[in-house]
Amino acid sequence: MHVFINGRFLPEEQATVSVFDRGYLYGDGLFETILVLNHSPFRWEQHMRRLEAGAAYLNIGLPFTRHALREAASALIDINHFPNALLRLTLSRGVGSRGYSPRGADKPTLVLTLHRTTAPDRHICPQWRLVTSSIRLPVAQRLAQFKTCNKLPQILARSEAEAAGAQEALLLNTAGAVVEATSSNLFWIAGGSVCTPPLESGILAGITRGLVAEICESIRVPLVETTIMPDQLRLAEGVFLSLSSVGIAEAVVLDGKPLRQSALTHRIRNVFLEVLHEETGWGVADVV
Repeated sequence: MHVFINGRFLPEEQATVSVFDRGYLYGDGLFETILVLNHSPFRWEQHMRRLEAGAAYLNIGLPFTRHALREAASALIDINHFPNALLRLTLSRGVGSRGYSPRGADKPTLVLTLHRTTAPDRHICPQWRLVTSSIRLPVAQRLAQFKTCNKLPQILARSEAEAAGAQEALLLNTAGAVVEATSSNLFWIAGGSVCTPPLESGILAGITRGLVAEICESIRVPLVETTIMPDQLRLAEGVFLSLSSVGIAEAVVLDGKPLRQSALTHRIRNVFLEVLHEETGWGVADVV
């Protein structure tokens, strides 16, 4: 496989980053994971806006324009012959002086990699088992709104999920509310409305989360941002997760106990698949 690193396309065994790179040493950087279907990166502009906002917040200069990155991504997809893939974009502050100070780190590192994936199954919605993690996230953490390279809490929580035979772990914040999963945003259905935690609860502003909001508006289903405690979540009419790599996944078990399932989850997923078709050309003609 070839990768793109700092303007060059190289075989992966030749693509190296300095051991003094701050992304490696401190997680000083950002990343985006973008679904590619039919050679087309899905919701590219939205991912780029979040990346640019995060880079501005961290004061890391993007070494390529949005247009140049799009051309590099297209070329990488073609070189590797990966029409369906996950595109990972990693931006690091680059090499600097020893220590936490970012002084002197003025040549950012930018890497694009591809990872094979399969297109979503048009007929089967993923059904996931969840566990509640012991890891807690801080409330009103500004950094949580960007995909920083610091993901130890999510790594530890995912390890707990895997040890329990679950696909995902739910994270609570320091106020005790359920806020998100390790790599996905949380939604639940109550009284015919779709509910989700607000950004200030300490969650990532997920790209697919934003699309779910668009879908709710298009089908005239109220979307409510509110907090929920673990015991309340178990009483929801339905629970689902959103993430770029999978789209919509229905939660069917939480901490070993079954969750209720809602037809509204599947309705939202079907509209999501239609949007995939409209924006990438991926065929979903038989979605109902």
